[in-house]
Amino acid sequence: MADIESLLKEKRVFKPKPEFSRQANWKKSTINEYRRLGAKNPERFWAKMARENVSWFTRWKKVLQWKAPNAKWFVGGKLNVSYNCIDRHLEGDNAWRRNKAAIIWEGEPGDSRVITYGELHREVCKFANVLKGLGVKKGDRVAFYMPMVPELAIAMLACTRIGATHSIVFGGFSAESLRDRINDAGAKVVVTADGGYRRGAPFPLKPAVDDALKGAECVEKVVVVKRTGTQTEMTAGRDLWWHEQMQGASTKCAPAKLDAEHPLFILYTSGTTGKPKGILHTTGGYLTHVTTTAQAIFDLKDEDVYWCTADIGWITGHSYVIYGVLANGATTLMYEGVPTHPAPDRWWEIIEKWGVTVFYTAPTAIRTFIRLGDEHPNGRDLSSLRLLGSVGEPINPEAWIWYNKVIGKRRCPIVDTWWQTETGGIMITPLPAGVDTKPGSATLPFPGVDAAILDDDGDEVEPPNGGFLAIRKPWPGMMRGIWGDPQRFRETYWSKWKDIYFAGDGAHRDKQGYFWIMGRVDDVMNISGHRIGTMEVESALVSHADVAEAAVVGRPDAITGTAIVAFVTPRGGVVYGDTLSKTLRDQVAKEIGAIAKPAEIRFTDALPKTRSGKIMRRLLRDIAEGKESVGDTTTLEDYSVLARLRGDE
Repeated sequence: MADIESLLKEKRVFKPKPEFSRQANWKKSTINEYRRLGAKNPERFWAKMARENVSWFTRWKKVLQWKAPNAKWFVGGKLNVSYNCIDRHLEGDNAWRRNKAAIIWEGEPGDSRVITYGELHREVCKFANVLKGLGVKKGDRVAFYMPMVPELAIAMLACTRIGATHSIVFGGFSAESLRDRINDAGAKVVVTADGGYRRGAPFPLKPAVDDALKGAECVEKVVVVKRTGTQTEMTAGRDLWWHEQMQGASTKCAPAKLDAEHPLFILYTSGTTGKPKGILHTTGGYLTHVTTTAQAIFDLKDEDVYWCTADIGWITGHSYVIYGVLANGATTLMYEGVPTHPAPDRWWEIIEKWGVTVFYTAPTAIRTFIRLGDEHPNGRDLSSLRLLGSVGEPINPEAWIWYNKVIGKRRCPIVDTWWQTETGGIMITPLPAGVDTKPGSATLPFPGVDAAILDDDGDEVEPPNGGFLAIRKPWPGMMRGIWGDPQRFRETYWSKWKDIYFAGDGAHRDKQGYFWIMGRVDDVMNISGHRIGTMEVESALVSHADVAEAAVVGRPDAITGTAIVAFVTPRGGVVYGDTLSKTLRDQVAKEIGAIAKPAEIRFTDALPKTRSGKIMRRLLRDIAEGKESVGDTTTLEDYSVLARLRGDE
């Protein structure tokens, strides 16, 4: 199999601003020191991070126990995630944080709450006691199916306090998907809500739980948060209202002293079909990884208001809405609704209202706002922002430039991060005080992470050629397996090469060693014997001034093997048709070569995306080939997009 070819040529470089670098948590000298230590002795580096950034009840006896693919980090260490996220901010020199905002919550209808660290401690202890009262013990699993409300964060932390393992199922999944995940985890209790708000209207959640539990015998109790106030059917003896349970609960609950390898959470990744894939993360290594990366990459300070726009049902929400941020004693903002309701400037209004300083979002959201027009962010005061981040998929260089210019006003560093549900925390990223950035590149591995680009045989690929992204040494935040399925864990992630983690992404490195992620290997297109990643063709299309967003897929072709079909969303007000189609095809040929020229361009007002913002290219491939879509579509954000793309409406 040939290497994946790199066709994109991006030469723009942005140096760190001196005024930012001077105040950074990790200055350039620190970054250089940690890179040397991480390369020479990654175990020593991570042990240093664990000592400095995490509070332990009992220090570990051994940093790493590794027999591929099974890792144990900080063996013998005892700690508690809830203690690290709350209690230690109420003690000693940090006691002043008792009255500091831990969570700022903004509901879609405009209601809001501010929860201090002191209040969060009381609420978490109370719900931990509620769970105990329902018979939940250390090691039991608790499933959540909730909107983005503070009770979700409280319930997560309550589980970690008593050693229960949580499994959050995104509130957009179907009852059948929820049932599969509840059964696979063997959840004893489900925490849900009557509903939440989306696009200006309440949407129900409890009925899906009721449907799911018709085939989930393991569940004993359901706790329901009253969010919308809509009429909700409650099953006597099984269903309990959150507010009623909390009324008499004690505000005192000592954090359990848990082993570093105690199961913290199971998070199910969106596979195509078949049995759900429960990614297991444990306590000590995961917390060390997310706390360290949050501090270094987002440069978190006590005065920051940090906003990651991800839903907590995804790994980004676990790691960088809740655990990594609260463990640093920072203020995290949670928003319940969609980015454009009730108006296209809703996100920018929230940044203005709360004085957000650090903003972390997905490239697909950025491209949506490009399409809507610059007047919306320009109409709000975004001067509080000091750092921007990108997560979820590769960011096109032109979207990066827009983000820098229109949102960051050319003064905010951008951290374009690569990582996965399986990695637990960020793996490849700029460090804002000491790494020159290049639009579209995630730049360099975090210290202590051994990332490489390999060919089929496991040999390193010479720059600038592309290959398979791999991690060659264990890291603390790594998944500890697929829940209940060790064979699938080994086959999925560790069978391509001996003792090396295969990420499933294509990538290449430039002559400076910077990583450029080229998209999922499954999405790589074989055009006349050339293997081309989707990201580079999409970037060439988006670099045209009339294009807001693009997604490309391959369809079978009798001559070339695969023909490229591009789905293009023009910017608002742009007239499109054959002329623009020819212009864009020529643009791709000019930017990256005639081999990558789309055979067909289809214009669309929107692309099919998950609610986490990822483009569902699998569905676009089906449309390009004229096939009916199969597999799980329950995470699709807007079903009407599919109908419009097929011409059904």
